[in-house]
Amino acid sequence: MEIVVASGNKGKLKEIEAFFGCKVIAFKELVGDLEIEENGTSFAQNALIKAKAIYDLIDKDKYIVISDDSGISVEALNLEPNIYSARYAGIGASDKENLQKVVDGLNAKNIESSKAYYTAAIAIVSKWGEYVVHGWMHGDVINTPRGENGFGYDPIFIPNGFNKTLGELEDDVKKELSHRSKALNLAKPIIDMLGRRADD
Repeated sequence: MEIVVASGNKGKLKEIEAFFGCKVIAFKELVGDLEIEENGTSFAQNALIKAKAIYDLIDKDKYIVISDDSGISVEALNLEPNIYSARYAGIGASDKENLQKVVDGLNAKNIESSKAYYTAAIAIVSKWGEYVVHGWMHGDVINTPRGENGFGYDPIFIPNGFNKTLGELEDDVKKELSHRSKALNLAKPIIDMLGRRADD
């Protein structure tokens, strides 16, 4: 069985290949450009929507599809932006614009920092069923961005146990902490199990 990933992000594909120890395929190589409406009410639902939409278009005896959906939730902002993290400042908004909306929200409440957490949901779809695993990373968001590394909300998120933002931390440290890494670690034994079933 080959793994199809519901992403065209080369960095994400490389990270997933390293975790699973095998080559993975970007979904566009099989089905081309595909607009998928993510209308779920949770990260898990949106990850499954993406994975199932792609799975329905490919050879079900040959491939396993994995997809992830992730975002940040800020306590002081009523757990926003949550599943809307990628479009918090509007559809097509840049990472910088989304981050600035969180900063503006904190400033409007005269808050310099708030508890927050990242969530990653990874969906796995194959002819043997559907699975979803989750990973979390807890910490605080601040109203003053720091650091140039990473993307998204990384420059305002300080993981528990650290005094640097994800925008300031080294990539190898971030990888150990990340919500996506934690979810991938839980997904790996499922992928391995499905691979053994395919070999039987």
